[in-house]
This record gives sequence, structure tokens and C-alpha cells, in this order.
Amino acid sequence: MSIGDSLPPPPAPALDGVPFELWDESDFDQIVSDGFVSICGFGPLLSEREARSVFPNLINFTIARLSGFRAVFAHVSPAFFRLGIAKPETKEISSLSLEPCEGESVVVTTFQILRSDIPAFIETEHEFRFLAVSSVLSVFFRNECPIRASYSDEEYFQHRCKGDKGLYFERFGRYKIRRIWSDDILPCRAYLRQCVMAAEELNEIAYNSFLDHTFLGDRKTTIREYLSTKGLGILDEQPSDS
Repeated sequence: MSIGDSLPPPPAPALDGVPFELWDESDFDQIVSDGFVSICGFGPLLSEREARSVFPNLINFTIARLSGFRAVFAHVSPAFFRLGIAKPETKEISSLSLEPCEGESVVVTTFQILRSDIPAFIETEHEFRFLAVSSVLSVFFRNECPIRASYSDEEYFQHRCKGDKGLYFERFGRYKIRRIWSDDILPCRAYLRQCVMAAEELNEIAYNSFLDHTFLGDRKTTIREYLSTKGLGILDEQPSDS
């Protein structure tokens, strides 16, 4: 569907809309409606084309605004090492997550995926905390929607890996990743470029939201500031063949 450039102002978070964690697959059943689960997309999933490459059967793709959260490049993604696009020598290894932040809001997308797609979704996004939030405003969706939120290393190891060192090593240790969540790493260059292109493809509001409401791990430097200083030239680089 075509996405217009208009977007309502950020809604106030619902008084009874306190985010709650979805610990495992069965918890997602709390938010299933007619066999579908609504998903909150950010980063590359601001692009409908990219979202459909991941979820071919998605429906009701639209723009939305998430209140009380900000986007942060503050964790290492093993996918970047598998794809050969991580640059550990310069700490350009970070992916994107959302975290609570009073007074902030970010433009996101919402779309619905089949309940049967949830196991693959959890597996692909294993390092994230899944929070069901209701402070999302869109045409199609006004109830709980899971977002991929920040964890800490300790929480991830205990909750997602169930204290299993073998599982932790399989996902991260073999890439010599000693800490997942960190405030001194920088965005993976190829991934950041993909995020910016997706936001620009969606519309101007999403583009400016991404630049001004997405932060480095220091929680101070916006992506707009980063791309005009240390990250200058990233957007001009050619995509890798990986």
C-alpha cells in the first residue's frame, strides 16, 4: 500500500498500557487476533519491500508512531559477522533496538504476520527482549504490539539462553563476542546505510525521525550528528555483495 506523508502527533501512552514481556512462543497467543499477530517494524523494516522479503504473507503494512521509546545502536549482532560486514577493529558492529525513554517517540511501521510465523521470528531475533506495547498509533492497529527491545547481557543469558553456556557460545562466543549490549560500539556501516535508505523510502517524516530519534550507544549522539561527523561517507558507500 502507499504510505502518505501525514502522521498524527504522538499519542499519550495508555494508562493501562504498561508494556509486558513475552517470554516464549506461547505468550504471543495473548495478542493473536484472527490468526495474525501485529509486529512493530523499525530499521530496515521501515521498508515494505524489505518487510515482505522477511514476511511474505504480511498484511496491513502502515506507518505508525511509538511513544515512550527511542531507537539505539547498542548491541552486537552475530548476523553481521556471518555476513562479513562487521568491522570489529573499528567497533562498527552494532545493530538497532528500542528502549524505553520518557518523552521520546519514534516513527515505526506496523504490519500483521501469521501466528505460524512467530517461531521463526523469535529465532531470528533471539537476542531481543520482546515487549508488548500499546502506545502505538496506526490505522489498523491500536492494541498490544510486540517490539524488539533492549536486554542486558545478564538478562539475555538467564532468560533467553536459560543459563546454557553452549547456546550462548553457539550464537555469540564463536564470533569472539564477549559482550552483546554495550554503550561504546558503533553502527555496522552497511546496516546503518540500509536503515537510512528504508526510512527515506517510507517518507520524509520517517526519515527525519530516524535521523533525530535514533542514537548511538552513548544515548547522546543522534544518527544525524554521527553521519555528519565520524560516520561521514557511510551513505556514499556501495552495498557489499554479501
